[in-house]
Amino acid sequence: MVTPNTKLRAAREAKPSRANPGEGTTRAELADAVNLYLWDTRKTHYHLDADTIKRYESGRVGWPGEAYREGLRAVLDAATDADLPFRPTRRGRVPAPRAVAALPAAAPDRPGLVELGSTPAGYLALTSVETPVPKRIGWTDVEHVRAITCAAAMSENRFGGGLSCEAAMQHLRWAARLIDARAAADVRDAVFEAVGNLSGVVAFSAFDIANHDAADRCFRFALWCADQGKSWPLRANTLAEMSRMAAYLGEADDALSLIEFAQVRSDRVSATARAMLWTIRARLLASTGRTDEAIAEVDRADEHFDARDPSADPPWLCYYDEAEHQGSTGKALVPVAQARQEPEPEPAALRLEAAVRLQGVDYPRSRTFSRIRLAALMMSTGDPRQAASVGRQAVLDAEPLRSRRILKELDNLASVSERHSRIEDVAALRWDIASLTRHDT
Repeated sequence: MVTPNTKLRAAREAKPSRANPGEGTTRAELADAVNLYLWDTRKTHYHLDADTIKRYESGRVGWPGEAYREGLRAVLDAATDADLPFRPTRRGRVPAPRAVAALPAAAPDRPGLVELGSTPAGYLALTSVETPVPKRIGWTDVEHVRAITCAAAMSENRFGGGLSCEAAMQHLRWAARLIDARAAADVRDAVFEAVGNLSGVVAFSAFDIANHDAADRCFRFALWCADQGKSWPLRANTLAEMSRMAAYLGEADDALSLIEFAQVRSDRVSATARAMLWTIRARLLASTGRTDEAIAEVDRADEHFDARDPSADPPWLCYYDEAEHQGSTGKALVPVAQARQEPEPEPAALRLEAAVRLQGVDYPRSRTFSRIRLAALMMSTGDPRQAASVGRQAVLDAEPLRSRRILKELDNLASVSERHSRIEDVAALRWDIASLTRHDT
């Protein structure tokens, strides 16, 4: 019989989580901490993951490898293996129960149904699937990683980072193991780029749910992959995403430095990428009061976008279409409109309206962002009643999304609308926002 390692699990849960204060360390966090410790002490990449931690805690593996035992002792402050407790077994593995014994028991009074004997999560926690990594990889493996990345990005775009990040992280841990396999030089560069792109998607998903530590680690890994694979387009895109997060966190100087690093050797990226980079810089300039420079940067971004050739774009830029460009440049011009108190219609509002109109079903989060920003702009410079109508639709759009960034944007709309709170429609909007925020926390 397999005996769960309850002491190991208790030691993990007793260690405070860095990402979620007040909670215990997750299996994924523990795995990351062990890998980091082993890199710091041995200068070797290890690939411990949450699934393997599950197997340790379930008792199916009672004697992990020497390196992992050392890492677990260090991270969990254990003096000896026995403190966790690990015990030597043949090949480190506790004999697995016969398959028939692991099946759920049939419910006698409900033919055809079974009883799990535990919670669904507890039942599945004992299930582990290991996907072997080939010793030599080729273009099929590159396409596999690209397909995984496409699926993860589509999920993140449609539903927000909350439903996508953990699953994508598991894919990334597996994909990163391909880096150590043998490959031809061109395949190796492509694998680095594909894995780095996947890491960027995971990073942005983590950013979307406010797990900024995880986002930072994955962004840095993506940047390392871009360097190893000699991919200037991936380097520029990763630095741009890091700039977005820095700006969101109020680190304006860092954000501007990052986007300017991204613009280095812009001749090596596509016109679409240059439009995206110049748009981000315009937004940063506008947010710091450099409005004339911001307008000039938007003009340059428009020129780059007009010159774009989508067939020349890397796969991660598929999202940057007309709708995204209008929404992003509209966002960049919002501080300009607010500073100048321009009457409608004005460039920021026209661009945001175009984005809402053009953004399709695959990008509901982007459309919601544009609606919220349009409502906030109208609330501060236009008709508050019309702004409330647009804002209430944005709240409805936001409800199925799992995005902390969306909630923060709605909080900003609520703040902007406070001075009009005696208007019935505006009061209703503020109530809707408060209700959504309360139910999400």
